[in-house]
Amino acid sequence: MSAPRVRPELPLALVETAFLASTASLGWLASFYLGLTPVLRLFLPIPLALATRRWGNRWGWLGLGTTFLLLSVLMGPPRGLAYIFRYGFLALLLGYHWRRGKGWGTTVLQGIGVGTVGFFGQIMVLSVLVGENLWLYVTNQATQALEWVLDRLGILAQPEVMWIQVATVVLVMVNSAVYTFVVQLVAWALLERLDTPVPPPPNWLRVWLGLDEP
Repeated sequence: MSAPRVRPELPLALVETAFLASTASLGWLASFYLGLTPVLRLFLPIPLALATRRWGNRWGWLGLGTTFLLLSVLMGPPRGLAYIFRYGFLALLLGYHWRRGKGWGTTVLQGIGVGTVGFFGQIMVLSVLVGENLWLYVTNQATQALEWVLDRLGILAQPEVMWIQVATVVLVMVNSAVYTFVVQLVAWALLERLDTPVPPPPNWLRVWLGLDEP
């Protein structure tokens, strides 16, 4: 009986996915313990997005699971979930669209939804960690700050908590759109040099960056 044939790309896919999952885990570890989040947050989704871009959704999900397991061992399951919600699902979305050559507009629009859901998922995980509803805490603090500003301006108005929450959700959505856009720009600049191209920026951005003539 002949031995089962192994597709030649499988070992490479396994090694690359494991390496990229380790890179994502180390990036989150460094950003958390060394205070490098402002610098590294633009790169945190890229390793898993690259795994999905190169090898497909199955390997992307495998990389996501591996990253969660590594972070659970190194930092505990809640910290692993925080990465998954904030960066992991967005990474899979980016890799999925890059593999299919989708435009930046489609990716950013869907990134708004994924980023917003991820934000509230992260809030939920952190609320469990601290034993307090952080969403209510944030909105209460924002309401008190707004009341203080209105009082200093001499405006007699009582801000509604509901509108504070709506404004917060809108800000989260805007932040998700900007973040997805900038991560795509960083990934495009990096991966072009690694011979793994992603969809190019829209024409107006290429003109603004001086890559094309107006």
